[in-house]
Amino acid sequence: MITVLGSINMDLIGTVQRLPTPGETVTGNTFATAAGGKGANQALAAGRAGGAVRMVGAVGNDHFAEPALAHLAAEGVDLSAIRRVDGATGTAVILVESSGENVIAVIPGANGEISDNEAADAVGAMSPDDHLVLQLEIPAPAIRTALKAARERGVISVLNIAPLTDEAVELAAGADIVIANETEFERLAGVPGMDPDARQKILMELHGRSGQMIIVTLGAEGVIAARDGSLRHAASLPIDPVDTVGAGDTFCGYLAAGLDRGEPFETALRRAAAAGSLACLKSGAQPAIPHRADVEAASG
Repeated sequence: MITVLGSINMDLIGTVQRLPTPGETVTGNTFATAAGGKGANQALAAGRAGGAVRMVGAVGNDHFAEPALAHLAAEGVDLSAIRRVDGATGTAVILVESSGENVIAVIPGANGEISDNEAADAVGAMSPDDHLVLQLEIPAPAIRTALKAARERGVISVLNIAPLTDEAVELAAGADIVIANETEFERLAGVPGMDPDARQKILMELHGRSGQMIIVTLGAEGVIAARDGSLRHAASLPIDPVDTVGAGDTFCGYLAAGLDRGEPFETALRRAAAAGSLACLKSGAQPAIPHRADVEAASG
């Protein structure tokens, strides 16, 4: 069983010819809303990968709450632990210019209400060897509590250190499995501007000191992982990306589902990398997350 403790958002997306400068108003082209939040995205990915998934989080009492949960409900994710709070559902306000450059403001809303007690209760309902999936869009004290409780209960914790916060390095030390992209890994290691050889060397050094499984996603270059004293690699699929939003979340959800299902690590890593690639073929985060049959067909 997989429990995802994390954020649930509605994304408000406007497209413009160019991004405004401070104090400037520009005319937009299109507007759309889409369910998002790293926690919800990863829960949906794990569900589409065939995992049994429970989502723990919070939404507001506004009109964004139901559509923010719609894809999760349709996929059979257990939403019984979603709390409704007075106030707004989390939102991300996104402006995208014609070049693809964007600016994003995230308003936590209900996500900021997740408490230590809620985190402890979430892990308390889990069994040893279940997988707990976390990101950094909810309060750090709740994440810290969840990681400690998971260690005590024998639950396997998976922490995606995104978005990169001031607490990321400290929190990563408490997880069994840490997932980072290139930039996040440099922050974790405290070494900016690594070349590929240095990255692999430092990855193995960190793994050797901590004993943690550490995974670094590299976009088109695939993914590398340090596990059981050795380095593993999985390639991305050769694609022409349309939109990379949500690719990392797709990887995290698929990896958790594969590990929870007891797949060999190399298989779970390869399919997660393939799923992340396929997620780049459609616009948006949740609508682009592929289903298991499509990933298996593409990855073998």
